[in-house]
Amino acid sequence: MKVIIVGGVAGGATAAARIRRLDEHAEITVYERSGYISYANCGLPYYIGDVITDPEELTLQTPESFFKRFRINMKIHHEVISIHPESKTVSVKNLENGEIFEENYDKLILSPGAKPTQPRLPGVGIDKLFTLRTVEDTFRIKEYINKNHPKSAVLAGGGFIGLELGYTVEGFKEKDDGVEVLLKDNPSLQADMVVLAIGVTPDTVLAKEAGLELGIRESIVVNDRMETSVPDIYAAGDAVQVKHYVTGNDALISLAGPANKQGRIIADNICGGDSRYLGSQASSVIKVFDMTAATTGINETNAKKSGLEVDTVILSPMSLSLIHI
Repeated sequence: MKVIIVGGVAGGATAAARIRRLDEHAEITVYERSGYISYANCGLPYYIGDVITDPEELTLQTPESFFKRFRINMKIHHEVISIHPESKTVSVKNLENGEIFEENYDKLILSPGAKPTQPRLPGVGIDKLFTLRTVEDTFRIKEYINKNHPKSAVLAGGGFIGLELGYTVEGFKEKDDGVEVLLKDNPSLQADMVVLAIGVTPDTVLAKEAGLELGIRESIVVNDRMETSVPDIYAAGDAVQVKHYVTGNDALISLAGPANKQGRIIADNICGGDSRYLGSQASSVIKVFDMTAATTGINETNAKKSGLEVDTVILSPMSLSLIHI
């Protein structure tokens, strides 16, 4: 059995490792367009903030260590540029030398993840405007900070609405001394750098061009076995549409935990098992300075919108906690 996996990190790397555990003879190749195949996404901001100081602590496995441990071919700087379901082949581009070649598969796993949402606003793409997705993005931000020692920054997060006292961003202008953030009906903001953190969008161009069924925001539609609409093609991670475990509705939930679980389920099913993904509960934790907050399920507002009867309980122990049941 020959398995090709598009994308590493959580879903792809996990699927590859489990397939090897279940089938010692499978030929497994992972194509990853970045230079890193397995890393802790959640740790990237901590490197920028000097909580993690050694860049090697960001990477969990290297192509060499993965092959030594699992006999899995990890091809970094290789991008799958098209999928041909009718012939069960993919076209791959070596980003280091420009070579393009064809590779056949018996089973194909898509784990392309999601890309930072880029609004269609003037100035998007200027050098002093950053997004954070990959290890390379992390090093780029860190290098800029170390070189320029910025004293101010604008973080566009939680959507542009509500960026600054409910103001709306209309665009960006690069200045010699930084970036001008243009606001609707309000004076502009001046900053040394800007970080866009307004959410992510499923990276599904390949799937769309190959004719796979798409769902919310053009995410990949899969069943509970993580099978796409095309035979022998599976998908996992931030690019797929899932069921929300609480509401049962279709949802996009971009978290490493679900991606890892989906990767294992795909491996089970490829190797003859019958594993099912029952949905994502959307559990997450965030730390802002010295405050840590966690959430799981849905909040009261969304529960009521979904037609669920809910009660609200507020507890006041050492710190304030809000629990929705």
